[in-house]
Amino acid sequence: MTSKLSRRQRAKLIRTVQYGVLALVVLVFAFAANWGEIQRAFFDLEVAKDQFPDIVTTALLNTVIYTALGFAFGLALGLVLALMRLSKVPPYRWLSIAYIEFFRGVPALLVFIALGFGVPLAFQVAINQYATVMLALGLVGAAYIAETIRAGIQAVPKGQLEAARSLGMSQGRAMISIVIPQAFRIVLPPLTNELILLTKDSSLVYLLGLSLTQYELAKFGRDALNENRSLTPILIAGLLYLVITLPLGHLVRRLEARTAKAR
Repeated sequence: MTSKLSRRQRAKLIRTVQYGVLALVVLVFAFAANWGEIQRAFFDLEVAKDQFPDIVTTALLNTVIYTALGFAFGLALGLVLALMRLSKVPPYRWLSIAYIEFFRGVPALLVFIALGFGVPLAFQVAINQYATVMLALGLVGAAYIAETIRAGIQAVPKGQLEAARSLGMSQGRAMISIVIPQAFRIVLPPLTNELILLTKDSSLVYLLGLSLTQYELAKFGRDALNENRSLTPILIAGLLYLVITLPLGHLVRRLEARTAKAR
């Protein structure tokens, strides 16, 4: 019978079956789930009230600060690495490639451990908590940001640089004034994606042994989970992560649409 159906009819039939299966799964879950237990575990209002305002004024704020510090350092270092990668001086290229390959291949977890515990023990120095987070997030993020910026610089038409040189600009001046600003407009969407990834990587700060005033969202939610035996704090922490990442995701889509329209 299905062989006699047109392509449009077959597509409609398949779509109807898919909707039916989805509706069946939802109904089975709705009747089989223990809603009382789910509410106690995820939506305990008393536990939720206890998380505020500290989870916002401390954990959310610290998450934003950690992310901003790591991204700022990673962006500055990534730009330097990208220019080194494009340099005509071979040692600069080799150093840049070695750095990028190393930090793209090493888990961020190890970088946090190395900076938080290894460096202070090896060199007998104390590193400020915020400096440790900035360095750990920035060193890892810079490897990815460098490749993004390099691709953006190479995407700028070579005629732009040649025109600037013909007007008497030096190579460095033309790169700073003409090429890099255009490259940043091209790479804004992927850079914003990198900011989202750093926001989530900031949860690794818990490894450093934080004081209560230094908690970020994941650490705050984890401790509240242990204290209350409820997943409600984890749910709230996840929602607050979305408060940061969803607007950034929307910004990425806007920037991508604007870039596509400009092209």
